Amino acid sequence: MSYFTRHNDDLCAEQVKLTDIARRFGTPCYVYSKAALSDNFLAYENALAATPHLVCYAVKANSNLGVLNVLARLGAGFDIVSGGELLRVLRAGGKAEKTVFSGVGKSSDEIEYALNEGVLCFNVESLPELDRIEAIAKKLGVRAPISLRVNPDVDAQTHPYISTGLKENKFGISIDAAVAAYQRAAASNHLLVKGVDCHIGSQLTELSPFIDALDRTLALIDQLVDVGIEVKHLDLGGGLGVRYRNETPPAIANYISAICARLENRGLTLILEPGRSICANAGVLLTRIEYIKENGDKKFAVVDAAMNDMIRPALYDAWLNIEVAHSTHVVPDIYDVVGPICETGDFLGKSRELAIASGDLLCIHGAGAYGFTMSSNYNSRPRAAEILVDCESVHVVRERETLDDLIRTEHTLSMNP
Repeated sequence: MSYFTRHNDDLCAEQVKLTDIARRFGTPCYVYSKAALSDNFLAYENALAATPHLVCYAVKANSNLGVLNVLARLGAGFDIVSGGELLRVLRAGGKAEKTVFSGVGKSSDEIEYALNEGVLCFNVESLPELDRIEAIAKKLGVRAPISLRVNPDVDAQTHPYISTGLKENKFGISIDAAVAAYQRAAASNHLLVKGVDCHIGSQLTELSPFIDALDRTLALIDQLVDVGIEVKHLDLGGGLGVRYRNETPPAIANYISAICARLENRGLTLILEPGRSICANAGVLLTRIEYIKENGDKKFAVVDAAMNDMIRPALYDAWLNIEVAHSTHVVPDIYDVVGPICETGDFLGKSRELAIASGDLLCIHGAGAYGFTMSSNYNSRPRAAEILVDCESVHVVRERETLDDLIRTEHTLSMNP
């Protein structure tokens, strides 16, 4: 179901025209649908109703406080990878006791912060990290809840930059070394073994890699039982893909059904960490055409959004659907949609058939995940506004940065005359 649909000549977010949003708040700007966020999260909840579970939204996908608050109100847990993301969760109304802390490079300060706030579990990525968590827990006089992120060496069949479950990836502990690592953790007075964690990548569109990783992880859990270590939860991470163009990812219900069929009678709580599948198609990026430019036979639509606003096309060669927000009667032609940044890689779409003119508003779909969270101030460009639509209501959930915001924390040298 799409929450960004055309009514007559106008593309709308729920019941609000995107042209009206752009007129009020300027461009570029991100627009999110509350209904889409809610329905996508509840699709997981409903499919898991008969299974002990916790759905921990992956904050890295979209960390806006308004988005997090929508999910917190629905009872979501959260998956974080930094102290900053934990702060966002707490400020948005989320609970530390429903938050798992992932990531390969947790600092001592972040670990102490998370322990003091009472996070549900650390997903530990290495033995040195395990040592660090143990030492900090000992200093604080507590037992740190941990699971080990095991690397099952499963090919996620996705873009190599977002594949995380192979031996050559930086993530996790080799599944072959996991039993010894768990024995090391179980022997500690300051570590509390809670579960097993596994995450093999992002934007997966087939079930087979998930099931392969699950089967290998369940075999590890059986090995742990054999050596007297019982875990309470299985965290399968996230990674379920979405449709950007012609992908056909499994429905959430089918994905859950395939997993739960293998968990019968095991008594495990299932933790999932979806991000993209909740928010990618719950958001769009609006951008205004500044110029129509021709270089010989090549035509460009130069827009006011750029790779600093949406880096995925440049970084991953990602394809995002682009359409005109208000229908025109211009003759369509083929354009590269490019931004104003001084990089050849600054493009949002190539060879797109569009009926456009200078000044038209374009809507870039699939921008709700890994859009603003990966944005930057490159070329000293202020970051875009973020807008949340709820039926007919429009809420500013992040104000547009100003030029003064760009230099607010910077200082020149104090020079003697």
